[in-house]
Amino acid sequence: MKRFAAAAFVLLSASGAWAQSAGNGAVSAVFKDGSAGEKIHIASGFACPDRIGRYIRDAVGESDLESGTDFCSYYALDGVYGTVKLTPLTGAYDPASALTSAFVEQEGIGAKEVGEKTIALGPKDAQAKVYIRTYETARLETLHYRIAFSGAAIGNWIVETAVEYAEPRDDQVAQDFLDAVYGAAQTEIGAAKPLK
Repeated sequence: MKRFAAAAFVLLSASGAWAQSAGNGAVSAVFKDGSAGEKIHIASGFACPDRIGRYIRDAVGESDLESGTDFCSYYALDGVYGTVKLTPLTGAYDPASALTSAFVEQEGIGAKEVGEKTIALGPKDAQAKVYIRTYETARLETLHYRIAFSGAAIGNWIVETAVEYAEPRDDQVAQDFLDAVYGAAQTEIGAAKPLK
């Protein structure tokens, strides 16, 4: 049993590398402090709040200098993690293709795909069509450890997330995270002016 718990911890730590692959250097160059403790992504206007439901922000920074990708990462108790990636949109966006390297990584460590769908998230009057693919990384007694990758083009930005959680215990927590991220993206990024 302990072996499965250790494996789950290792697998659930995988998306941390996704978020912080280039470190969080030059945070002040890409984020600024907001008046309510949020970190505001300067280029897009997206605000990474200090908290999203049970999630607590733990880092912001640059993820990939070449593509201009920046991130906010969050954690909650009991192995629940969430990461938001923001990348300038430079052409057509196909989320399934864009997220392929994350899928290959999960399949390479033995995770099994358990779902793929496109759903509407965000405010009812301006919902975004968001692609989501979910993998099961481990199973321990009644809990199924999962990681869900999502992506959507909103305004002139690509918004992608990775959410790690235990099903069924954290289903609502993970859904609340996705709703909050894509809802904020629709109101904050959707109103942003195009890059010059």
